[in-house]
Amino acid sequence: MRLTDLLHPHLDDVTSVVDATSGGLRLDPYLHLPPGVDLTREERPVGEGELMLLGYGPDPALHGDEADCLAALARMRPGGRGLIVFGHPGTDLPYHRLLDALVARRCQVLHAAALGYTHLHAGAVFACTEELLPPHDWFGRPLPADGFATALRIADEYVLADFVSRSQRARLLDLERAAEETARALETAREDGLAERLAAALRDKDQLASALRGARARTGVLEARVAMLEGSTSLRVGKALVSAARSPGRRAARLPGELYGLWRQRKAMGRPVRAVSAAPAPEAVADDRFHLSHRALSVAPRDRLVITGVLTDRTAADFAADAVVSRVLPHDGRLLIERTDPDVFLVQLGACTGESGPWTLTGTGHAPDLDRRLAELIAQARGQGRAAVLWRDGPASSAPGLSALPWDAVIDGDTGTALARLDPVTDGRDRLRDVFQLDSTRVRLARLAALTGAPDPTAERRVAVLAAPKDATDVARLVAQTLCQLHRPAEVVVADQRGLDLGELTAASVTVHRGPPTAPWVADWTDLTEDRPDTLLLDLLCAQEFSGADAVGHTPAADDYVFVPALRPLLVRRSLTGTGTPPDAWSRAGHRLFAVRGKEPS
Repeated sequence: MRLTDLLHPHLDDVTSVVDATSGGLRLDPYLHLPPGVDLTREERPVGEGELMLLGYGPDPALHGDEADCLAALARMRPGGRGLIVFGHPGTDLPYHRLLDALVARRCQVLHAAALGYTHLHAGAVFACTEELLPPHDWFGRPLPADGFATALRIADEYVLADFVSRSQRARLLDLERAAEETARALETAREDGLAERLAAALRDKDQLASALRGARARTGVLEARVAMLEGSTSLRVGKALVSAARSPGRRAARLPGELYGLWRQRKAMGRPVRAVSAAPAPEAVADDRFHLSHRALSVAPRDRLVITGVLTDRTAADFAADAVVSRVLPHDGRLLIERTDPDVFLVQLGACTGESGPWTLTGTGHAPDLDRRLAELIAQARGQGRAAVLWRDGPASSAPGLSALPWDAVIDGDTGTALARLDPVTDGRDRLRDVFQLDSTRVRLARLAALTGAPDPTAERRVAVLAAPKDATDVARLVAQTLCQLHRPAEVVVADQRGLDLGELTAASVTVHRGPPTAPWVADWTDLTEDRPDTLLLDLLCAQEFSGADAVGHTPAADDYVFVPALRPLLVRRSLTGTGTPPDAWSRAGHRLFAVRGKEPS
């Protein structure tokens, strides 16, 4: 929630907002106060028709300290209202340090909510009153006023909420403690495993080096023997006699001269005649190693997840849209892992329990040779410093042998659904949105990438908004349209920021800068008078991921989920915006244009 969304429902009859924060944080860019409501900074009592701003957080220099907050609460008078913002996360909110002061000043908390900023995590609206006010429901709407019923509701909810929160806090502490212990154990196991793998690798290296030295020594001896034999006089005499016997007419007459020459040569040298070695230089030795030609070979920095492993046909096809996928076979797995150097060696349980496939029956106990080969591939991948992950998309009991292997991580659940496999007409727009956000293949791959430290596939969903606000009104519309999006833009590109305060966007983790956009997708929002629903970017990205198009937008005919020759672009691939080609020529240049309806309910 934005701070203005929390504040504005409580500004009825308020004409003045008093800023009583003591830290360095300025809240006025977040408020977007309506006309007729003034913002002042005074140390005076706050009463009827006024609202006080307070701050409290872990960083006193930024949020203000506890003593200043308590001193400001002492200036509250009946009829006055207040908004306190917290820099603490909601689960660690130290409300008990302010609760006594609020009660002493007759202040009743009306509404509390989480805030979506990097340095402000929660906020609460309160009022100084002489009688009990009706609380608000989960959506911020006031409940019917009834003094005794209101008191009963507050008392009942306090007891029940305290009971639930205590059990949740205890469970949270247990989970945090278990997570810390697991992390320490995993780190220790990794260190021990790394040391063992390093020692084993060193032993293997020493053994291979010793065997290589021995082979080279034996090769040298054999080469010397061959050279000695080829250069011996006996061999040369024998060759001359054999040649003369094969061609008596031509070679017999020359035989005495050849024998006399050999005798004189031996006598002159004083030792057996030796031929010059014709062994090739080391650099000329033919490379008889086997090489694997692989389509994923690249000299550029990796910007995609690289997966090598045991996968089903469907999963490999879906993953290939966002990652470099190489499927191993029992006979080429070792060479493929060595040549592709993947980010992760992935084994899908469904590929081992399917009805057909090269790895069928692996882990079931009915194919011990496949189990042995898979264990060797896992050891090789881990020896190269790569993670070995089991994707358990079925019951573990169907292949119990897989659970016994030394995995670095295990992922339970399906591999997700590619949006291209859905039918927009049958499944509906809501289904597309849910799959896009929670159950898509790209989201599943992002989880895998987080485990292995590889590039995040969901980074391809980042959107840059091009805007040109001219005044504070345009800034307010830009901030509202940006932060209300269900798929929030990653960056806002503003050509001229002079005199404009866009700090709320930065506080909400939206990058604001000048120059060319850096996100893969660009949306032109230079016309800030246009009404944009909160589902706009979400629907555009759903359509793009469904179609794989280069530009998505609207058409005058309100075409929906269909490729068209021309449209009004609303979401464009960044590489396409830099070509200089006008939008009406994109289709003729080979770019794919996909249309969605212009009006969708929020």
